[in-house]
Amino acid sequence: MATSMMPTFLTRLFRPFTTATPRMSLNPEGRSTQDFPPNAQKCTVAAGCFWGVEHLFRKHFDGKGLLDAKVGYIGGDTNAEALQMTFDPAQVTYSTLLQFFYKMHDPTTKDRQGGDSGTQYRSAIFYHSPEQKREAEEVTSKANEQWYKGKITTELLEAGRWWDAEEYHQLYLERNPGGRPLVKDLYPRKGAIVAGAEPGPNLVRSHPDLFN
Repeated sequence: MATSMMPTFLTRLFRPFTTATPRMSLNPEGRSTQDFPPNAQKCTVAAGCFWGVEHLFRKHFDGKGLLDAKVGYIGGDTNAEALQMTFDPAQVTYSTLLQFFYKMHDPTTKDRQGGDSGTQYRSAIFYHSPEQKREAEEVTSKANEQWYKGKITTELLEAGRWWDAEEYHQLYLERNPGGRPLVKDLYPRKGAIVAGAEPGPNLVRSHPDLFN
């Protein structure tokens, strides 16, 4: 979509990029959207700078039900940087994706993730159906009670119009592995994401499953 058709703030989001060939395509399994299973669903979340959000979800769910992932903008007049995934619910559940969402960023800081501040960096879940709304409310309630002591500021909103980010934003940390840290030095707490580190089992909070 041409920049002139996007929200005006998008024109201020230019970031350096290279022309290096990425190791993964936008579709991690190399299939067209026509090949997606008929029960495929979307999951749309915002958790700060979308470069790191995309990178972590891909690392953890490629080959495990993640069919597609794109970074972009959603949220109306105050658009958020967000990730929109297409997933196979027969392989990974919406609840599992949302639990990971609450482990891989700090949902207690309103309109901010580390040094990135502003409504575009807010924490939000954009649901695509009444069932997703119910699951998002349930996961959020449990995470708020069991993990974050009632401090979650994440917004739960119906998904509206989506804008794909420019091509150079897609797979940014695959194209630029030595670039900006995944999620800056946001979390000094044990078990949190480490700035600039490669995603792995110890780079998200080691909270127990909410539904054990």
